[in-house]
Amino acid sequence: MARLYTNENFPQPCVEILRTLGHDVLTTLDAGNAGQSIADEGVLDFARDNERVLVTFNRKHFLELHRKRPDHAGIIVCTVDTDFEALANRVHTALASVSDMRGQLLRVNRPAQS
Repeated sequence: MARLYTNENFPQPCVEILRTLGHDVLTTLDAGNAGQSIADEGVLDFARDNERVLVTFNRKHFLELHRKRPDHAGIIVCTVDTDFEALANRVHTALASVSDMRGQLLRVNRPAQS
């Protein structure tokens, strides 16, 4: 399973579900980085230095960082979804589709509402 790092905007219930699915998830709070206004570059550096895939809702900034600095452990950008179980399962499924996340960016989108 994957080693993940979730930034401050990623919901804790989703983190817990990912952990039950077997992922090693470190949150910003767990790492002692919460509430410090760390720049996105620093968040990505921390994830890379700790060999963790970054999981975030901050799509715009991390898509740009991926283009500028592809030397990371992986990035998963998600659309906001209050169905935490569904979101966690989409992240889990996306991770299962890739053998090596290094330098990769995955988009995990909420399905369109009918």
